[in-house]
Amino acid sequence: MAIQAADVWFSTFAVLLTIFLLRCLHRRRPNLPPGPRAWPVIGNLFLIGPSHHKSLDVLSQKYGPIMHLWLGSNSVVVGSSVKMAEAFLKTHDGSLASRPRTAAGKFTSFDHSNIFWAPYSPYWRQVRKLCYTELFSPKILESYECIRKEEIRIMANQLYSSSGKTIFLKDYLNVFNLNIISRMVLGKTYVKKTENAVITPDEFKWMLDEFLLLNSGFLNIGDFIPWLELLDLQGYVKRMKLVSKKFERFLEHILNKHNDRRKGIKNYVARDMVDLLLQAADDPSLEVKLQRHHVKAITQDLLIGGTQSSSITVEWAMSELLKKPQVLKEAQQELDNVVGRNRWVEEQDMVNLPYIKAIVKETMRLHPVLPTLVPREAREHCKIAGYDIPKGTRVILNVWAIGRDPTVWAWPNEFKPERFIDGPAKEIDVKGYDFELLPFGAGRRMCPGYLLGLKVIQSSLANLVHGFRWRLHGNMKEHDLNMEEAYGLSIAKKVPLEARVEPRLPLHLYSLD
Repeated sequence: MAIQAADVWFSTFAVLLTIFLLRCLHRRRPNLPPGPRAWPVIGNLFLIGPSHHKSLDVLSQKYGPIMHLWLGSNSVVVGSSVKMAEAFLKTHDGSLASRPRTAAGKFTSFDHSNIFWAPYSPYWRQVRKLCYTELFSPKILESYECIRKEEIRIMANQLYSSSGKTIFLKDYLNVFNLNIISRMVLGKTYVKKTENAVITPDEFKWMLDEFLLLNSGFLNIGDFIPWLELLDLQGYVKRMKLVSKKFERFLEHILNKHNDRRKGIKNYVARDMVDLLLQAADDPSLEVKLQRHHVKAITQDLLIGGTQSSSITVEWAMSELLKKPQVLKEAQQELDNVVGRNRWVEEQDMVNLPYIKAIVKETMRLHPVLPTLVPREAREHCKIAGYDIPKGTRVILNVWAIGRDPTVWAWPNEFKPERFIDGPAKEIDVKGYDFELLPFGAGRRMCPGYLLGLKVIQSSLANLVHGFRWRLHGNMKEHDLNMEEAYGLSIAKKVPLEARVEPRLPLHLYSLD
């Protein structure tokens, strides 16, 4: 009997094994987009250079606007055309709305708790809603206009003090943007050059630069070859932990100060964005309770995103204007005609300054701060252009390549703001509806602070152009100006812009009323 039972079990097992093997043999392999042959272990990593957006653009010229790569053990699909942008960020936006888990997200962003790296989840949806209804609502942004206006005047005053001198514009822009975002988010400027300062400007600058470098996405080999992660061969995880520790100390101080200020006050009225976040954390009706580390992660996101992106864009814009003096002259002519020489530029003037707005768009086309946006991850299987995108696939959109696509843009490598004044590009905007130009992304994962970014970039650039005369330092000619890109999450200038500045308008005309 025992032998017969064993025979039955063996026969059953053999049948089940046969069925399983047959299914495996007949299971259809996913129809992935075309791409280069992968090497064992490293996949196609050897094809990605320091400027990953340029490497991906070169590959797309060979394999097409949608291609598949193996980056280590990660399956990655890259889009490089307007059609693919619409497919990724609109048609299949919901399916591709999550984020991959990375070492940077874990160690520098409070275990993927910020807006930037948080996976698609009830928590992320709640934070996104909070951003649009509270932190970046039109009413809130309008209430902070006085801060932006004051800080532009302070920067103008500092530039006046440097009249006739050669300056690094980046230094002024970084302080200007940090002060604006600090006052809006934290209520005051905590980064100071004083002995008892919580953090010094140099230390904070190092933290920002280190964060952006370590979050670049193509840096840490452990993100692509998991069994190397624990070894930390490049030392990047160690650096991530160090910068995280410094942010942790700074943000703890901020939250303690805010909680002390709110303590014991009934019906406390929020003074800044951290207050709004802490009030949300006290709200029992939220679907997902905001914990202390969530508030710190979101605050960190606001500080980094608000400081760096605007500074980088304005520096690129001024570099392009100095490289093309005729464009600078036309911009100043528009400002003289619309605003006049008896006052500085207000945010309300921007609606009547199409050429200044065109300069900003053209800068964002050639120099998007995030050249490949932030990688997405497929939450579910979907099909794009007839190809399979399996669940868990990382999805990258190369907006830098789209911005230089000759089938979309005439003279794609030339700085020509007039393309946004007349012709096919006249109606193209940066608000996520036109897939030819996506500096802030689009869809569910679009940057929630894009309206604030636009206000700061446009008004600061307009006042720099209107209030000052600019020329390259020394005997430098326009063609000598270095326009190389630095490596990192965002593409800042590799060599900071050095220029000579002189007043064009009297400072006393800048009214704070």
